[in-house]
Amino acid sequence: MSQALQDLLDLLDLEQIEENIFRGRSRSAVVPRVFGGQVAAQALVAAGRTVPEDRLAHSLHAYFLRIGDPGAPIVYTVDRMNDGRSFTARRVVAVQHGQPIFALSASFQRPEQGFEHQAPMPDAPDPATLPTSEERLSGYGHLDRGVVEKFLEARAAVDVRYVDEPPYGKFGEPREPHSQVWFRTNGKLGDDPLLHVVLATYVSDMTLLDSILLAHGRGGWAVGDVVGASLDHAMWFHRPFRADEWLLYDQQSPSASGGRGLGQARIYTQDGRLAISVIQEGVVRAPRG
Repeated sequence: MSQALQDLLDLLDLEQIEENIFRGRSRSAVVPRVFGGQVAAQALVAAGRTVPEDRLAHSLHAYFLRIGDPGAPIVYTVDRMNDGRSFTARRVVAVQHGQPIFALSASFQRPEQGFEHQAPMPDAPDPATLPTSEERLSGYGHLDRGVVEKFLEARAAVDVRYVDEPPYGKFGEPREPHSQVWFRTNGKLGDDPLLHVVLATYVSDMTLLDSILLAHGRGGWAVGDVVGASLDHAMWFHRPFRADEWLLYDQQSPSASGGRGLGQARIYTQDGRLAISVIQEGVVRAPRG
């Protein structure tokens, strides 16, 4: 396991300070605020630690309420909303400086058999044939070196490989609002299913709004031609998967309007099983002069 991955696992390992109350720390992201994937993953950890081991996470719905301060701890309070025969529901509120910054509802289910169908996996090249983040970013002379270093630091724990040029690599002309990345952790993980769901939740916030930027020829936060933030985030976990094995994140944007853009995606295992569906809306605006 890489040191960066161990550091990420330590970051997601919350301290329990009272029944149903947990505390997490933060670190700076590419932009000077708490990374949304971090707070979502930590909130899911808090919820999962109050759920019986035989219940697996199957969905989450979350709202980003305020910008998080990376220099302050985050307190997560868990409301045990329901414990049924098949499903368990939890609500989590993340608090900093006395104010809620994030709210998540998550549902867990006892495994059972049922009907099966899925959307087919789209075509994508083998991840082994694609450049790593470091290889790709090293070729972008137009990016500030400080931005590149922040990107590499933020993604050191996860191997993220774009199929095509990311928004910040090629911009100025609109492209199809569709993006694909392969990802996996930089090291093997344990077998706890919640751990893999939590890591996928963390990564899911890294690239989901890219397809909005592509549609408008924008490079994004890395080049300063867009300002914005995540507003809400929803995930459905359909089938078992491992976050330390390659996952294809197939993303697209069906709409942008009113200063907001919608990203939706499916995450597939390398052998073609649909593992996760994701939807996120974010503020996406041109900088105001």
